[in-house]
Amino acid sequence: MWFNRAFSSVYTAISLIREADREQRYHLIYSHVAPATAGQVAHQFELEPAGLKGDEYVEWCLAFCRQHAVDIFVTGKEARLITAAGERFAEIGVRVLSAGSADTLQLLHDKARFYATVQCPQAPPPEAIAVHTLAEFDAAYAELRGRYSKLCLKPSQSIYGLGFALIDEQRSCAELLIAGVQYTIGLADLRAGLALLPEFRTMLVMEYLEGREYSVDCVGDNGKLVVAVPRKKPQSSSATGQRVDMHADILAACATLSEHYGLNGCFNVQFRETGDQPRLLEINPRMSGGISMACAAGPNLPYIALAGFDRGFEHVEIAPVRNGARVTEVSIAMEL
Repeated sequence: MWFNRAFSSVYTAISLIREADREQRYHLIYSHVAPATAGQVAHQFELEPAGLKGDEYVEWCLAFCRQHAVDIFVTGKEARLITAAGERFAEIGVRVLSAGSADTLQLLHDKARFYATVQCPQAPPPEAIAVHTLAEFDAAYAELRGRYSKLCLKPSQSIYGLGFALIDEQRSCAELLIAGVQYTIGLADLRAGLALLPEFRTMLVMEYLEGREYSVDCVGDNGKLVVAVPRKKPQSSSATGQRVDMHADILAACATLSEHYGLNGCFNVQFRETGDQPRLLEINPRMSGGISMACAAGPNLPYIALAGFDRGFEHVEIAPVRNGARVTEVSIAMEL
């Protein structure tokens, strides 16, 4: 089984799979452009050539699979292109484990397009308008501000929440900086900056959701939700840990979304409450950075995803989720 270059959560995934694989069914390979911590927990580490991308990277992956007799390929880098080339991998005996079809992966990474397709009554997405110019921003802001007291802005395509900002109508960016306010931008300064750009990448002007945030780590089986562990994040930055909350509406929403988008393997869904209703923020077609906290509440999600994909979920024991469990992560240091 091969994990190619991926996010840092791959270290946790490999560790958890080895912990649960008591029969030692799986030989785990991890590859990266530089030796990394995940290489120390895998059975085998291989260097990836630097600079490869697109179709050239797919060709390298095919050659790697032949060379190392890979049976199951868990996609990280270039997941969409690798998934689209699934038949080519199948011809050499490789099964590609991906969170969705190539078209679905492309859709989920573009929130403007994704929001337009969502049909999830249990947790509808926030109202959002895509903009590319200052004039479009002004029009969208005026329209949404008439309905919502606070608005925010974020890129249509981004990870880790990069580019997100709550819009402050009263303070300048300098005032916000001096006050130590994070993820917030002054409206006047924002408009002044946008005025210097004839056009910019797709940004979403959105209603701001003020309630608690939920991160849900899931395993799917081609559209069927196998298991989900919702983690409720604290609202205070000084609070420690997260609480596992088997929120009925959130679980129902995850099942609806999984079926609608044909989700598979490990994926993560983000929600935020407004009032008493959860609202959908995004679906990440990969493991979350906090997946170890979900697994601390019972199910070993990376192992469940792998073993279920390999030999069928009816043959995999799934531990019950300990609802209400309080979980956290502790960092450790190691020599590379």
